[in-house]
Amino acid sequence: MQNIKNIIFDYGNVIFRISFEKAQQGWRELGIKDVESFFGHLQQDPLFDRFDRGQVTAAEFRDSVRLKTGNPALTDQQIDTAWNSMLLGIAPGYHELLLQLKARYRTFLLSNINPIHYDYIMHYLKDEFGFEGNDHLFEKVYYSHFTGMRKPEPAIFESVLNENQLIPQETLFIDDSPQHLAAAEKLGICTYLMKAPDTLIKYFENNGLL
Repeated sequence: MQNIKNIIFDYGNVIFRISFEKAQQGWRELGIKDVESFFGHLQQDPLFDRFDRGQVTAAEFRDSVRLKTGNPALTDQQIDTAWNSMLLGIAPGYHELLLQLKARYRTFLLSNINPIHYDYIMHYLKDEFGFEGNDHLFEKVYYSHFTGMRKPEPAIFESVLNENQLIPQETLFIDDSPQHLAAAEKLGICTYLMKAPDTLIKYFENNGLL
């Protein structure tokens, strides 16, 4: 780890706390029966992949949910509330840690995200912290719905490496999804699986990277 010069961070459950169980409960309450196969940590309906890539608009996503539930009367607000229920927030100390790391390493954010979650999080950052997004916390941010690519597709990792002239062996990628880490490892990137009860703050304190 002493050779690490660059750090790529996932967002959900690495920096921003999320709950797949809450999202599943939200979908269940809207009338979706097979919620585990519809949306989960390790598998999801192809609709979510397309939404992450920006191939589906928010309006098209909501119409697909109405079709899936068989309830055309569902409002945009009902769907957005169910979908955003998984977004729990950022614990104290995380933004300070990210700024500390930015001063020592080249840091990047790489997030699978979609227009509805993006809008919610941007408002959350503004309301809770007075931030205009995450840009000031990293050298560069990559949101999947703006890039047209999503993890674990190799192209999105290659894009980050190539655009910023990063050497894979000097780059650490932190994510909570094993399938994303496996794709990064094939490109020679160092990885770390973040899972509870571990936290980003504990990881950096315990591994001499601060």
